[in-house]
Amino acid sequence: MTTLSATTVSSRRRRITPLRDAAAWVFDLDNTLYPASIDLFSQIDERMRSYIATFLRLDPDEAYRLQKQYFHEFGTSLRGLMNRHAMDPKPFLEHVHDVDVSVLSPSPMLEAALTALPGRKIIFTNASVAHALRVIERLGVSHHFADIFDIVEAGYMPKPEPETYRSVVARFGLDPHSAVMVEDMARNLTPAAALGMTTVWVRTRPEQGAKDADPAAVDYIVDDLPTWLADVVACRV
Repeated sequence: MTTLSATTVSSRRRRITPLRDAAAWVFDLDNTLYPASIDLFSQIDERMRSYIATFLRLDPDEAYRLQKQYFHEFGTSLRGLMNRHAMDPKPFLEHVHDVDVSVLSPSPMLEAALTALPGRKIIFTNASVAHALRVIERLGVSHHFADIFDIVEAGYMPKPEPETYRSVVARFGLDPHSAVMVEDMARNLTPAAALGMTTVWVRTRPEQGAKDADPAAVDYIVDDLPTWLADVVACRV
């Protein structure tokens, strides 16, 4: 497993300095805009397993094994199920995102940081628009985001597929060299770095977030996103 341990990792690529000057911020959603410790994703994980078990007539343990295998092979379990089993994605997405978002609380610190942070703000997620809206509305920050690029708009080609990142850039007319991408899965930053984006890894559980990481593709590592964004606003980063 690749180890990432420094606050600033890569000095070999051009970065935006100070970051407050970034024209656009591209944020992942789950375990990024809210702390992974809240564990909302465990609900999604369990609902994926139950759907796969029913759809493929598997016992729960085998369904879970296949779910994780497809996640690592295809970027999302959904894409593996579509490619290997011709599954209709729409009912799957509706089922797995029917979760209790009341475990999330409004985040005044995130709200304040996003209010003070210049630049356009976009969500880029392997989840659905409906799920993203529920999450950011619950966090009290939905008004900050100009657009959401979800798995449906990606044509079900998930991060870290490079083509999907190019689609995001084209869709929103971004200049990658003036954009920052923030993500909890370090491997999902590699295509962003290749395009010239400045990259930020929100460190969560290392066995998940650090898997298949390329240290050269990670510019900053942070443990608390709102606090770090406040430093950006203050031009300390």
